[in-house]
Amino acid sequence: MSFRLVIAFSTLLGAGAAAAQTPASTPVPAAGTATTAPAAQAALTPGDAAAGQAKTATCAACHGMDGNSPSAQYPKLAGQQASYIVSQLERFKSGKRANPIMLGFAAPLSEQDMRDIGAYFAGKTSLPGVADAKLVPVGEAYFRSGDAKDGVPACMACHGPDGRGNPGAEYPQLAGQHADYVAARLKAFRDGSAGDGARVRIMEAIAKNLSDAEIAALASYVEGLHAVDATTAAK
Repeated sequence: MSFRLVIAFSTLLGAGAAAAQTPASTPVPAAGTATTAPAAQAALTPGDAAAGQAKTATCAACHGMDGNSPSAQYPKLAGQQASYIVSQLERFKSGKRANPIMLGFAAPLSEQDMRDIGAYFAGKTSLPGVADAKLVPVGEAYFRSGDAKDGVPACMACHGPDGRGNPGAEYPQLAGQHADYVAARLKAFRDGSAGDGARVRIMEAIAKNLSDAEIAALASYVEGLHAVDATTAAK
């Protein structure tokens, strides 16, 4: 979230005009002098992974201590873009992404809490998954090339060829994500229940052109993508 520093510049007045128009008890700031707004909000600091670890105790039941969720109904957060985690927590808190469970967890979090949690999970490594070999040809074709005739762009255009995502644009990492979770999200985009927002609209326009079989193939392929070498996965 960006914050604008409001700087007030005094009107340049001649010495005589200033004396005539301004009461003696009212100081006139010099031209170019910045004024400080009362009760200014303290500046946020970058996410602190160590602080974030202490704040993720309630996350572990669903997402795992290190962000590798033991259940496929909950997303892996390990290695996820910190900026994406923050944006989604903000969306849960505001109700733009409807989820009663996550609303309860996100509601008491400050923005600094969200940044710290994002930093913690971003520093972890997602354990690699395994794709269904029978679904790989279709899933790979959609992920890498899309289907122009059906209006489906290549997934890697936004999420990267290895599924690492794009932190600047807040496109999430997909590599290694549970296939069941990916499929559920794609179906939510398709039926319009994924929430509100510009990126949601993008995914709705794409997902509406995907069949159940194509979603299953894509989700399986994504789970098999490895954003990191498997030998480092346990670190």
